[in-house]
Amino acid sequence: MAGNSNFDAILSTTLQNYRPTLVDNIFTATVLLDHLNSRGRVVMEEGGTSIVEPLVYAVNDTANSYSGYDAIDLTPQDGISAANYQWKQMAASIAISGIEEAQNRGTEAIIKLLNAKIMQAEESIKESLNDMLYASSVGNGGKDFQGLGFIIDASNTVGGIDPSTNTWWRSYEENTATALTQAQMATAYNTASKGNDTPDMIVTTMTLFEKYESLLTPQVRYQDVTKANLGFQNLMFKQTPVVFDVSCPTGNMFFMNSKYLKLTGMNGHWFNTTDFQKGTVAGVDARYALILSFGELTCSNRARQAKLTAKTA
Repeated sequence: MAGNSNFDAILSTTLQNYRPTLVDNIFTATVLLDHLNSRGRVVMEEGGTSIVEPLVYAVNDTANSYSGYDAIDLTPQDGISAANYQWKQMAASIAISGIEEAQNRGTEAIIKLLNAKIMQAEESIKESLNDMLYASSVGNGGKDFQGLGFIIDASNTVGGIDPSTNTWWRSYEENTATALTQAQMATAYNTASKGNDTPDMIVTTMTLFEKYESLLTPQVRYQDVTKANLGFQNLMFKQTPVVFDVSCPTGNMFFMNSKYLKLTGMNGHWFNTTDFQKGTVAGVDARYALILSFGELTCSNRARQAKLTAKTA
């Protein structure tokens, strides 16, 4: 840019300095991402060829009472396995065309333009990632992050483990085209529970949220205060907040136990930004920078997850 030899440095430095705000904004914008983040379920790993989640799927048969000199069972135990998840990649580009550069001379003007471009990219990332994390199939030819709809499914192979031959790896799913009832919700909730290990959030569509609200007696409108203070409308079912999200697929209600869900990112590649590339790219008069993120939504216990599908009001 004529008259400003530090143009590239201003662009890249401004973008890099905004990164912590970008990440904060992404993970407070939607109820699902906020829930995972606030529960400590957004975690970083250093890398590796895949993300490995250790699983415990069977009891230790040596646990037993004994008396005096009774022999204690030392039989080696099976029942520990692992789910393997492949790293997924996500990117958003920020472009400043030659004419935009010429029209925004001066440091203040270009920073103002860049902030608008960053906001545009940020909103797109929020929407795209949130949509992926609800999807019932892994879109874009398997390149998308996998979603709750895919993980919490009675038949899908997840993490390389087939639930048809490993029944301990099967989520509860009730898939009948009927109107939502509290009885259906209770069965899903109870099936996914074990003692005090219960779903910690139920997320659904606005239509089914309003249906559930209509099923409550007028005097019962309990809310989770924390989520309400963050601006997320909610009602309680048993001890668990029920929320809605526009990205949740029609007819779905997810009973998620985030204790066993992780949004795993790769350290050093989690919504990191590249420097702006100077000059033309592929014959285009523009400068480009990228926001890059490597990660995946993983699960270590599918039996503690449940969903209702094909539900109507």
